[in-house]
Amino acid sequence: MILEIARRAKTASKTLALISTEAKNAALVSLAEALLVSSGELLAANAVDVQAARAAGLSEAMIDRLLLTDKRIGNLASDLRHLAGLPDPVGQQFDATTLPNGMSLRKQRVPLGVLGVIYESRPNVTMDVAGLAIKTGNAAILRGGSETINSNRALVKIIQISLGANQLPADTIQFIDSPDRALVLELLKMHDYIDIIIPRGGANLHNFCRQNSQIPVITGGMGICHLYVDESANLDASLPVIFNSKVQRPSACNSLDTVLVHKNIAENFLARIVAELAPAGVTFRAEPRAAALLKEQDPALVQPAGPDDFDTEWLALILGLKVVDGLDEAIQHIATHSTAHSDGILTENNENAARFINEVDSAAVYVNASTRFTDGGQFGLGAEVAISTQRLHARGPMGLAELTTYKWVAEGSYTVRT
Repeated sequence: MILEIARRAKTASKTLALISTEAKNAALVSLAEALLVSSGELLAANAVDVQAARAAGLSEAMIDRLLLTDKRIGNLASDLRHLAGLPDPVGQQFDATTLPNGMSLRKQRVPLGVLGVIYESRPNVTMDVAGLAIKTGNAAILRGGSETINSNRALVKIIQISLGANQLPADTIQFIDSPDRALVLELLKMHDYIDIIIPRGGANLHNFCRQNSQIPVITGGMGICHLYVDESANLDASLPVIFNSKVQRPSACNSLDTVLVHKNIAENFLARIVAELAPAGVTFRAEPRAAALLKEQDPALVQPAGPDDFDTEWLALILGLKVVDGLDEAIQHIATHSTAHSDGILTENNENAARFINEVDSAAVYVNASTRFTDGGQFGLGAEVAISTQRLHARGPMGLAELTTYKWVAEGSYTVRT
């Protein structure tokens, strides 16, 4: 099963790599329209998955990731149209030069080839990957979680029909239509046909892929995200940033997990954070110094932080609180506990902001802004196939350019090496 899927994907990728930008854009627009037309079918399939997820006791964070709504389908369609309007990276030329022997030399972008994308809970990933793959001339093999199987069946059916209607290979986007985990292991061995593996999920999935894959793996998508509130910060302006980072969509990987507060402002500001976020349903895990300053709070609202709490991606309305002596301790805490996803500083001190930018080694570093912006759409990329927290081959939201590699092109006049 997997071998045949991989072979078909490789064949499709070779055809798709030569498709014109106009044809790819037309397919994306057509797919956006097909999504809207088929929204009833999609919602019905998704409802089956959501009902099963609730019966299985999945957390509300996981169910939120799984859920499709009319608004979310509309956003997916809008993202596809936006992708169609973005420049096509394939064929772009850069770093051109002329050598002393007169030969011209340049780099030229080409598709990666075949993407193997393994993900959990999020049917929106199916459309994001499909759109980005089509635009960049890549084929993709998708393996979603068992909890999304009905949603993904419906989505991939729409994608393949739309591809065929636009004279693009239907095998451009394929779906492993089985929850059998043994198939994932088989997929990871298809190095002759698949060029890159992109897991989107928790640490266990990432570790499994790294340990078992014979194909290069790009990991990311797990975020333990921090904001450090410097003593110079505008505290009135900081509260809405903290609120947005935590509450706007707590199940997202770029939602806030820990607030670090300078000791000189902690006594009053910690209580203000609790007062601001608690009405939205947020509860808190406080380390001893923070807990001492919040001892008058309801114990059900503010609990002592456990030994693993600062290494936990909450994906829920839970926020860690810690008092730090200053910027040095904040940077050290982030270096120890961050997953290198999204971390920020709230400050009016330009020197501290510059130090934070230079010393915090995360894929996205923020000054006076919400961590919720680490997203392909918000960064103007149209969508993302993943958020990479490693160094090679891409870092941060992986949009169009990150799904290409390049070749060297040398043009001479029957030039020979002497």
